[in-house]
Amino acid sequence: MKNTGCEDGKIKEAMCFESVDAVQNKQEGSNRMEQKVYKVMKGAGAANIAVGVIQLVVGLVTGILLIVAGAKLIAGKSKILF
Repeated sequence: MKNTGCEDGKIKEAMCFESVDAVQNKQEGSNRMEQKVYKVMKGAGAANIAVGVIQLVVGLVTGILLIVAGAKLIAGKSKILF
């Protein structure tokens, strides 16, 4: 048997700390993954809001233009001859 210079208690303690470190590293990796997911979700949410605002503005402008065009047609109805 090889002499490592450690007592059995110290070896077990070191192994215990290694497993705790492994669990902590796994949790830190998980936290980083969660941060990445939240970052992507944040970007997707911001893009959805931006597209929604653009659609709202385009819809309002289109509606106003249609009302104005319709009003001009109604106003010029008497000038149309068939």
